[in-house]
Amino acid sequence: MDRQVRVAVVGDLHIDGSTRGYFRQMITDICREADILALCGDLTTHGTPDQAHAFLQEVESVNLPIVAVLGNHDYESGMEDAMFEILRDRGIHVLDGTNVEIEGVGFAGVKGFGGGFGRGTLGPFGEKLYKDFVQAAIDESLKLETALRTLRTEIRVALLHYSPIPETLEGEPPVIFPFLGSSRLLPPLEIYGTTAIFHGHAHRGAPEGRTPGGVPVYNVAHMLLKETTGKPYRIWTVTAPDRRQRDE
Repeated sequence: MDRQVRVAVVGDLHIDGSTRGYFRQMITDICREADILALCGDLTTHGTPDQAHAFLQEVESVNLPIVAVLGNHDYESGMEDAMFEILRDRGIHVLDGTNVEIEGVGFAGVKGFGGGFGRGTLGPFGEKLYKDFVQAAIDESLKLETALRTLRTEIRVALLHYSPIPETLEGEPPVIFPFLGSSRLLPPLEIYGTTAIFHGHAHRGAPEGRTPGGVPVYNVAHMLLKETTGKPYRIWTVTAPDRRQRDE
């Protein structure tokens, strides 16, 4: 028997420990309204262990499963391995080319990377620095492909930090679009039957868009959602198989 699963999705909290309790009301509301909490990167401001622990203090009252990807801010200090360990020790499913099934919903996640869109996508030509930049975007796409390909659920949710399309960046200065996402992320999202895509990073972008193949894309940067909808997170509801019934 199928059931409704409510996923609260938000990104770009940028917690640094200086605003203890700032997200308390948001967390209280999410726990009341959702079954799962999904986070689209930039959990912290500089990606230090102290800030990771400050983030955990903000979500300490969450009694829901939490799934997350990291963002560029979480990589700022070069201590992302420590970030992964601290968050996973708390029981958070931190995805990096990996996936997890929760309540019958499959989540595949990567940070993603920049590089631009369509004919404007940066190509691997010229100086080694350019080639390394492009390779980083390709590597993220390959990780996303692995995560989606190995999911065994009918419902497949992609969690990213960077955007796979330019439409959800509208509102940001066009000159920075190449640093906010890359269409190199699109092929696995289109090929493996993704149900919905969530990202953050573009604080002044647009809340919704679609891939060329019609997959819905949602920008869940919390400051954007708060400004455009009055609520600093999105509740996405999906009908999922009831695994508990199947196991009985």
